[in-house]
Amino acid sequence: MRQTGRWLVRHSTDRNAATVGLTLLSADSAEGDIPLIQTIGLLSHHFGPLAAEALQRRGGGAEALRWLGERVAGWGRVYVVEALCRQGAASSRAWLLRHACDGDYLNGYFAGKVATAAHLHEAITDAEADDELIDHTGRLLRTLADCGGMGMTLEHYPPAPVVLAAHAAHLARQEPTANRYIDAAMIADCLVARPANRCGCTAEQRDRIVQQYLAVLEQPDWRDAVRAGLGPTSDFFAWFTNHVATRLRLAAS
Repeated sequence: MRQTGRWLVRHSTDRNAATVGLTLLSADSAEGDIPLIQTIGLLSHHFGPLAAEALQRRGGGAEALRWLGERVAGWGRVYVVEALCRQGAASSRAWLLRHACDGDYLNGYFAGKVATAAHLHEAITDAEADDELIDHTGRLLRTLADCGGMGMTLEHYPPAPVVLAAHAAHLARQEPTANRYIDAAMIADCLVARPANRCGCTAEQRDRIVQQYLAVLEQPDWRDAVRAGLGPTSDFFAWFTNHVATRLRLAAS
């Protein structure tokens, strides 16, 4: 079976036949097949689910999945990240905390799984949290705030108040950039646009966290950073200014 699977994956010119070959390999655990599975896994929209399952079954699979995760996007990234979360391997925690989310809307399917499996609440409350971790936490929180119908939202993430407050506190010590400004503003906007319980917070917690974010976003150097980073003539800047910044009463224009 393994020999047939290898031949089909290597030589088949038909996608269905290659799928059969990968299915045969996914039922095995031979580590020597990892490079072959990774290669076909790069065609992740179709082969991603089977490639992730096959790699997950093998020794060294976590490293192979991280390699693949750095090179795929869209649905392919969903399959890889979910496989890493299922493994729960300590060796993947650093990667999940810093690289799992790439900003695609499909991140909503796994953001909650990443936050839970990688123990985000422990990492972000560390006073020594690095910029990569803080920035990725911003992407995770922005996704959790607005992924209803896809995956876990802030409402169903128990550590939400702790993680939100910690991210806002770290943000105040970071250098201003357009991406950091946008993530923080989008998080704050979601918090004020919904009842506090829909954000996993009490009203008092929500209001305090929003004020933490606004204290950073209202600073002149942060407003300058978003203007310089986006360009005042961009369509996104116009939408952001007319909707998010207006709702938060930010002077972003």
